[in-house]
Amino acid sequence: MTQAIPVSAEGPPAVTPPELGTTPVRRAGWRRLLVLGPLVALVVTVLLPYLQIPLPGLLDGVSNTPGNLQLFAVCLVFGGLAASYDLLFGRTGLLSFGHALYFAAGIYGTDVLVTHAGLALWQAAVFAVVGSTILAALLGAIALRTTGIAFAMVTLAFAQVGAILVARDFGGLTGGEEGLPLDTARVPDFLLGVANTVNLYWLALAYLAVVVLVVSRVAASPTGRVLAGLRDDERRVGVLGLDPYRYKLVAFTLAGALASLGGVVYVLVVGGASPHVTSSELTLSLLVMVVLGGPGTRWGPVLGGILYMYLDHRLTNVATDLPGPLGEPLFVLGAIFILAVYFFPGGLASLKSRLAPITAAFNRREPRTRT
Repeated sequence: MTQAIPVSAEGPPAVTPPELGTTPVRRAGWRRLLVLGPLVALVVTVLLPYLQIPLPGLLDGVSNTPGNLQLFAVCLVFGGLAASYDLLFGRTGLLSFGHALYFAAGIYGTDVLVTHAGLALWQAAVFAVVGSTILAALLGAIALRTTGIAFAMVTLAFAQVGAILVARDFGGLTGGEEGLPLDTARVPDFLLGVANTVNLYWLALAYLAVVVLVVSRVAASPTGRVLAGLRDDERRVGVLGLDPYRYKLVAFTLAGALASLGGVVYVLVVGGASPHVTSSELTLSLLVMVVLGGPGTRWGPVLGGILYMYLDHRLTNVATDLPGPLGEPLFVLGAIFILAVYFFPGGLASLKSRLAPITAAFNRREPRTRT
């Protein structure tokens, strides 16, 4: 027999949970920082040509010199290129070794049409992007008939064919191993000269913004959810009545189009085409960029591409003064990549989750109440 517990007429005393009575102000500050961080980074990136920031050891001179702005432009282009490759690798699960082919198609297509065909820059850019997109659709329709390592080898074979065509200089169009300088007579004046390097920087930034926007919209759409399903379990997508081949072809074609658009910007930034952009090593570098940044994330591949190209440029200038194997830029870059993958398997994008316990402990140290 249970004994009744007397309750006063006023009712039981109100119990206020600690989490409702006190609000950790620092935790809210961290969340606000995470939300506003990308916006602040965008504003700083846009205004960078007007900021004279001295970064000794990291840059030569102040941040807004023409040489540094060109370096930043190259980094931004490869940040967008890595994001376009992540649409294949990180979001669809397609390991392609031929993504550099469409980047090279945009570069050489624009250069050949301007230098040899005499077209205006905007006309050459449109034809190069459309042609590269059609090329990606045709080659993707063939390569996607295979899966796994066979798919990777087929895409690698297509890339090697492109590299051979460029190196053999058929018809004297590509310049062979010497490359093909861009005819500046048909390039607008605001994109020429050292004084207009800032315009090329903003053009590269606009390209990066377009790629991030397109990839983010695709990832958030029903098509993006199907692509994520293909990455996780392709057979389950087929059981649901969807055609995996068609969705993979859409991702393959769109990634090729974004890569070719980056090629158009790149040929303007560097002032010509060189055969190294057709090599399969560039696609392997893109794979390293995506893994370094974090595949399947919004900003991970972008950060990985920017960081990789910055290190590749700076180590070439700095590592040559170091003794032994440290004087080889590829050795230093490889060591950095191995350490990054070992300590951060999810790439740079995983820093937030790995630092969460530290920030949580910091927030619990001194909670303050709001009045």
